Amino acid sequence: QGASHAATRLLGLQEFKAASVVKINPDAPQKNARFLTLEARKTLLVPTPRLRTGLFNKIVPPSGATKEILRVCATSQGIKEYSVPVGLDGKARVDLVVVGSVAVSEKGWRIGKGEGYADMEYAMMVSMGAVQEDTPVVTVVHDCQVVDIAEELLDDHDLTVDYILTPTRTIKTNCKRPKPQGIIWRVTLYEMLGKIPILKSLRYREKQTGKDVTLQDEHSDLADASTPAALEGSGVITTVYVGNVPPSVRVSELKCALREFHATPLRLNWQGAQHRAFLDYQDKATAENAVSSLKGLSLGGNTLRVELAKNQRN
Repeated sequence: QGASHAATRLLGLQEFKAASVVKINPDAPQKNARFLTLEARKTLLVPTPRLRTGLFNKIVPPSGATKEILRVCATSQGIKEYSVPVGLDGKARVDLVVVGSVAVSEKGWRIGKGEGYADMEYAMMVSMGAVQEDTPVVTVVHDCQVVDIAEELLDDHDLTVDYILTPTRTIKTNCKRPKPQGIIWRVTLYEMLGKIPILKSLRYREKQTGKDVTLQDEHSDLADASTPAALEGSGVITTVYVGNVPPSVRVSELKCALREFHATPLRLNWQGAQHRAFLDYQDKATAENAVSSLKGLSLGGNTLRVELAKNQRN
């Protein structure tokens, strides 16, 4: 209630005036915040819903768009119609972040819906170099959502906010608690990697730089992962197609990524000149696991196309 009016307080923030790229979450309460950003001719980035295909979509209104069309661009339908994905290598630089909250304290401590998407999005932006320590974070909420929050409820990976906008006031939190410094792999669950393909690419990148990227439940999970396929045991070799491989990528890099995502095939047929490779697995279940593990993986700046091969050899 009053979300639209609360969002107009953005216009009074010096940080909003100075920003040229603003990232806002796609939920309904922030619709007017998205509209005001487009109307101010700023670049609007919206997280891809549930981060399934990437991290951001950039909203690109048609040229000469009227206010009415900009209003449509700010809706979830408009985000689908008028946006282009921004890849990991898109060198996005975000000047201001707007998030939703379930509750927030005047000290700037925030509680989200508990799925961890806002925290994860922010951590991924740090990993990509899209936000700096001083990038301001704003939340738009109703007055009744501003409450005291006990500090022991907060973890290192929880995002804090610098401004709270409500229908009746603008609160500057002067929050001293540091924001997340990147993805904290040891608290990330293996299941999250399955849900958010771009996380795998970030994890692979960070591993290349020598970071410890062991997940909270990695070891136990791998033991479980091998059992369903063994039970399946139909033993019909199933081939996975990997396409959109850039000319710069060597077979050794692909092999390294396959090991990383626990998707090592029985046989690998490398066809670099045709920008593709074929991977043979012992049965369909293992092949399907490999496809879901590798979805969204980017090598050499390209997101690979990964799917079960159309023609399965007997």
